[in-house]
Amino acid sequence: MSDPYARPSDPAKRRSAALTDGVDRAPARAMLKAIGFDDDALARPLVGIATTWIETMPCNWNQRELARHARRGILDAGGTPMEFNTIAVSDGVSMGTEGMRASLVSREVIADSIELVVRGHLLDGLVCIVGCDKTIPAAAMALARLDVPGLVLYNGSIAPGRFRGKDVTIQDVFEAVGAAAAGRMSNADVHELEGVACPGAGACGGQFTANTMATVLEFLGISPAGSNDVPATDPAKHEAAYEAGRVAMRLVRGDVRPSHIMTRAALENAVAAVAATGGSTNGVLHLLAIAHELDIDLTIDDFDRIAGRTPVVADIKPGGRFVATDLHAAGGVGLVARELVKAGLVHGDAPNVDGRSLAEVAAAAVESPGQEVVVPIERPLKATGGLAILRGNLAPEGCVVKLAGHERLHHRGPARVFDSEEECFAAVKAKAIRPGDVVVIRYEGPAGGPGMREMLHVTAALVGEGLGEEIALVTDGRFSGATHGLMVGHVAPEAARGGPIAALLDGDVVELDVDGRTLSVALSEDEIAARLADLAPPVQRYGKGVLARYAAGVSSASEGAVLR
Repeated sequence: MSDPYARPSDPAKRRSAALTDGVDRAPARAMLKAIGFDDDALARPLVGIATTWIETMPCNWNQRELARHARRGILDAGGTPMEFNTIAVSDGVSMGTEGMRASLVSREVIADSIELVVRGHLLDGLVCIVGCDKTIPAAAMALARLDVPGLVLYNGSIAPGRFRGKDVTIQDVFEAVGAAAAGRMSNADVHELEGVACPGAGACGGQFTANTMATVLEFLGISPAGSNDVPATDPAKHEAAYEAGRVAMRLVRGDVRPSHIMTRAALENAVAAVAATGGSTNGVLHLLAIAHELDIDLTIDDFDRIAGRTPVVADIKPGGRFVATDLHAAGGVGLVARELVKAGLVHGDAPNVDGRSLAEVAAAAVESPGQEVVVPIERPLKATGGLAILRGNLAPEGCVVKLAGHERLHHRGPARVFDSEEECFAAVKAKAIRPGDVVVIRYEGPAGGPGMREMLHVTAALVGEGLGEEIALVTDGRFSGATHGLMVGHVAPEAARGGPIAALLDGDVVELDVDGRTLSVALSEDEIAARLADLAPPVQRYGKGVLARYAAGVSSASEGAVLR
């Protein structure tokens, strides 16, 4: 009788052979056979499918369905798929509550979860299916850490809702809260809007954080070009998932690793993509974190340098007219790549997991006749990109200002200081914010929050009240990609770590000068130091558990808020 363990191992089982091959591994094989894997399946490369499906949001709702198609692609290409799940936290649902503190923390937990499953089961390759904001960078971070062949597939944008004859997104609902407080909408109007704004599966519809990061991953090359901008409910998304499975197996066969794809040049391309699309300031935070996992020295100053030379060419909400599904209909992210390649603003030779270079992706872009979503770079929407990095005596380590969606580059006014988002929202709701004010929300940074909550609940309410063009907002927290107006976030050092923002008092004159790249307060260095010396240490909001551990170990926002 022949030895059943004598069959040669597939050469692409570079990792999993140690788990499955030979008589010594009979116990492991016995357990895997209990759930349906036979000898043939275990002889093939084992490819993980990491989904972030969860029943708390529409953003990730279609992932189990997409996983089935990715499975087919892996099987047809000669691999054995093994599906597993991670957590996710909905920014949109938790916004404005204590629950929002879990959002950024979830990025690290998701990355850790993917890493542990792949390391623990010696998988040969990986397809990550992602949706809501933190799941996208988390998957890229995990791939960077593991450096096993793999890719990331975004499950797609939600379709816009229709409200009284116009397209709407979740941004409109947040702003409606402020409009209701100002008497510009009735509660019945808001209720009608909330019922139609989110019509089905998919992540937030504008160039908010999810779609910004989905675009980023195509420019990073770690998502197959053209796959991410396919909307969640488009039948073509099934084919994109199937093809992702096949591409992953090609990567496994060729031992093409994330470190071969996500290079310094690719990171610079990704920064340019954020700038050119008026994308979310969270792109800064997440690209810094991805670079950290790759051991590449990307800094916030690189964002200012690249954005300063990169025009805005995509007319997408929150600063523009269109939504992500419109970009897909226009011809997709490839159109943005085409314009940036044309002007020499990206590294065209950077590779994509699908085997093409960025220049080849750009050359293959097919533009829909008459589309207005992506404009020629010779006639850009704005001459420079949608964000800038400021420093000054309020932000010695830097902060981020979003420029897309408004034209104001300067504001000087009295500070209105709040030590939490809730305090500020109560003042907004009470109509206590005045034109000219600089609204300051502190102790909401990575450590102080902890978790660096997004301020969309506040910023959208201010816009809804009609104050968006008359005030500025400064915070050591962060913003949703749906935020627009003169808003400065990621102030570092944060208040909880003794940053100068902790020294501010009501009435201090704060000045934002985007052209001068400064955020400052009209106080001497001695006065700031004296005030900081008089401050009692901040009270930690959580004494134990994941949020307490995160607060103790998280780095500055200027370094990507990574765990040390």
